[in-house]
Amino acid sequence: MLKTFALFAATALAEIIGCYLPYLWLKQGKSIWLLLPAAASLAIFAWLLTLHPTAAGRVYAAYGGVYVAMAILWLWLVDGIRPTHWDLLGAAVVVFGMAIIMLAPRNP
Repeated sequence: MLKTFALFAATALAEIIGCYLPYLWLKQGKSIWLLLPAAASLAIFAWLLTLHPTAAGRVYAAYGGVYVAMAILWLWLVDGIRPTHWDLLGAAVVVFGMAIIMLAPRNP
């Protein structure tokens, strides 16, 4: 389970970086060269999604919970904006939903 969560976290980080770098170029006037590592990061993101061992739809749904939590962490650590109680509550609700999806009993 810890391995799966680490894989979700790495996948989320790759996606966030892949989207954040074009944002820096478009909204903050940073170098267009940021698009190269952004494209590489999004390619890594797509590759990481293929490493998850369960059905793709379930992976995408569960991954969304980790993505939201990582995005709130990014807001705090990279953007320097402290999450509100509402941000944290919303992330907790989503992560709880992800846990339901991932931990539900399955018929073989």
